[in-house]
Amino acid sequence: MVTRREFVQYSAAAASGALSLKASLLRAQQAGPLIRRRIPSTGEELPIVGLGSSATFRAVANDDDFSSVRAVLAALIDNGGTVFDTAPVYGASEEVAGQIVREQELQDRLFWATKINVSRLGGSVEAARAQVETSFERFGKTPMDLIQVHNMPDFAAQLPMLEALKEEGRIRYIGVTTTDSNLYAQIAEIMRTAPIDFIGIDYAIDNREAAEMVLPLAQDRGIAVLNYAPFGRTRLWRRVAGRDVPEWAAEFGATSWAQFFIKYVAANPAITVVTPATSRPANMIDNLGGGAGELPDEATRRRMAELVDALPAA
Repeated sequence: MVTRREFVQYSAAAASGALSLKASLLRAQQAGPLIRRRIPSTGEELPIVGLGSSATFRAVANDDDFSSVRAVLAALIDNGGTVFDTAPVYGASEEVAGQIVREQELQDRLFWATKINVSRLGGSVEAARAQVETSFERFGKTPMDLIQVHNMPDFAAQLPMLEALKEEGRIRYIGVTTTDSNLYAQIAEIMRTAPIDFIGIDYAIDNREAAEMVLPLAQDRGIAVLNYAPFGRTRLWRRVAGRDVPEWAAEFGATSWAQFFIKYVAANPAITVVTPATSRPANMIDNLGGGAGELPDEATRRRMAELVDALPAA
């Protein structure tokens, strides 16, 4: 089994153009094909692990050298992943990824999920429409797979525009996101009353509040869920620093902390796709391994959570 550290070495070489990450090597982290989950509103299936573009991905996209972005997207696509979650407010992430996708004609191999957030631009429908048109240009494909209202500002004002674009065939799915637990009651009300296909929500092994109301409601309402921050951004990495993955994690195929954290989240049946961000192809492959093979049962998930809860807080 190739370790995460060994994959980092391959990643560095690939980013410099010195080494091609061969598919056979990359797949060493996976225990078979990626698990797929259905989008309730249509039945379309998506691989359960994708790629987010905030955090570290955002940092490298802001550099002049795009080789890391190109390599991590290739690692996603070449190893069975399709879902790429981005937003215009993630710095250069959407623009740079769109440029690479267009150059390599990869539009049909990605499920492109982006967002609108014009609260800093006055929240007008005109500003939102302009932002959406820019996203269309960056990706170079119609229809766009998914557009969500980012963190819910002015959702009521933006929803009619998204519905119209969906009716015109320019967007396949629409939704809303939040990573603020103070807004869970508001997103729940939207889920009950608005014709959305997706939500995006934060959820992690040490951040389980969404499982109390939001995730069960998504199942009840037939709404797909993109999971954000499955590593608590950097919080979980700080909590497990210097610690080995428990031996019993091998029972459900987790060979790294990344897979341990992802498998915990993916085992919740409401989750459609887990979208951790990364700037390294090695870590992308490690993350994909969390969506292959066995997922922990409920008793094992309790054991996993108890282990993390007992660690010092980050």
